Amino acid sequence: MRNPTSALGTWLHNKIVEPLLQILRRGAESKQLAFSTSLGFTLGVFPICGVTVFLCGIAIPLLGSRCHPASVLLANFVATPIELSLVIPFLRLGEAICGGPQFPLTSDALKKVLTGQASTDVLLSIVHALVGWLLAAPFILALLYVVLLPCYKILVQKFSSDPLSPKKLKGDEELRLKDFKEKAPQAEDEAMKKQSEDLGMSWKLRMRSSLRLSLSWKPKMPSFPGPR
Repeated sequence: MRNPTSALGTWLHNKIVEPLLQILRRGAESKQLAFSTSLGFTLGVFPICGVTVFLCGIAIPLLGSRCHPASVLLANFVATPIELSLVIPFLRLGEAICGGPQFPLTSDALKKVLTGQASTDVLLSIVHALVGWLLAAPFILALLYVVLLPCYKILVQKFSSDPLSPKKLKGDEELRLKDFKEKAPQAEDEAMKKQSEDLGMSWKLRMRSSLRLSLSWKPKMPSFPGPR
């Protein structure tokens, strides 16, 4: 029989640890990874279940190069089991802000929800939970970023196969392109100069060859028969 602890460890390694290592080995920036992970986790604890992936799908193209898509989705996946545990705190926070009545978390209230008798109360509780999440989201994002940034700096230095960041690589490419543009005219001038020198040398060699031929050529005098 397989050990449940071993099975859980294998699942965590395959679903979380290995994807994280692959992200780190690609050489992304620590600030980008910290922000993307914080954003994915913050969206992952959205109090309405089943829509967090769509929120990430909207945020990724809007932010563009400022976020790392794989990190956002991985953090959103990690936040899934925590999402349900934070629904009640978001609900109570929203109720405290809005000043509305507290939604009772009892078996009778659950029966009313399942039978559709408390549809108004359910909608109001969803609104309160959304208000609580909207208020807490900036603080969650900022706190996670502050905590994760030094961690990612260490992890990137340890596991990154390419120590150069994308910005540094881009800067190096721009420097090489600028250097090439500066040296290209000089190289072209040198090539033309060399070509003209080769042509001049070839012309001199031809002139010398022609001069030698002209000097070595001796006209043959006609031979007349002598007197008999």
